[in-house]
Amino acid sequence: QVQLVESGGGLVQPGGSLSLSCAASGSIFSISAMGWYRQAPGKQRELVAARTSGGRTNYADSVKDRFTVSRDNAKNTVYLQMNSLKPEDTAVYYCNARITLVQAQGVEYDYWGQGTQVTVSS
Repeated sequence: QVQLVESGGGLVQPGGSLSLSCAASGSIFSISAMGWYRQAPGKQRELVAARTSGGRTNYADSVKDRFTVSRDNAKNTVYLQMNSLKPEDTAVYYCNARITLVQAQGVEYDYWGQGTQVTVSS
């Protein structure tokens, strides 16, 4: 089995910064991509940022130049540095990882963290 454990998040004032981290553990053969999604009340879950094992990144237009996604491949960990936060960034943030298991090589599965609340408010 695989677990994604998130940390970080909380309450911050507009213009402030927060960082999130997510560590994957378990029977992992490889991780092709790790990233972050978010879901605000009444809205669909959306991609925030993701990074492949090769270093390619993908960002939502709304967070470009404010958020930075990074990975430590050796630790199976992904980070999200969030700067210049806005009230509209308020959401539950979910870690996602596309993982190949040791016992099922050649097949990728999507795993999700439990979610962490980010609230931007004065």
